[in-house]
Amino acid sequence: MNQIPLTAKGAEKLRQELEHLKRVERPRIIESIAEARAHGDLKENAEYHAAREQQSFMEGRIKEIESKLSNAQIIDITKINANGRIIFGTTVDILALDTNEEITYQIVGEDEADSKAGLISITAPIARGLIGKYEGDIAKIQTPGGTREFEILGVRYE
Repeated sequence: MNQIPLTAKGAEKLRQELEHLKRVERPRIIESIAEARAHGDLKENAEYHAAREQQSFMEGRIKEIESKLSNAQIIDITKINANGRIIFGTTVDILALDTNEEITYQIVGEDEADSKAGLISITAPIARGLIGKYEGDIAKIQTPGGTREFEILGVRYE
């Protein structure tokens, strides 16, 4: 499997979720299964089947997180000197020239992306169009709605 780029913050968030699943959720679900077993006949015990299904989803998520972390290329943007160039992990302030709207994005890995929180995937058209540019540049980006122009107002490594 190829290495997956992940910011240091994104990796830490995954580690915290993994810890929570293993230390809190797993024991809770095991207790629910034991409780449901105590009720008798397992064939028609909806609580038991629901708890087993929860366990299956949770164990799948644990395996998924462990796999992502083991294949992650963790990039700490604060330790990279990119000389003002936009790279993976960079926080960028841009101005959409067509709407005069100022937007702030951080370019992150696919698993960390959350556009509502300003985190855009490295594979997103806007991120691909910004990579390699500098503050003051104009980026022409092909989006699903057509070509848009963005002025890069600021580049931060935080």
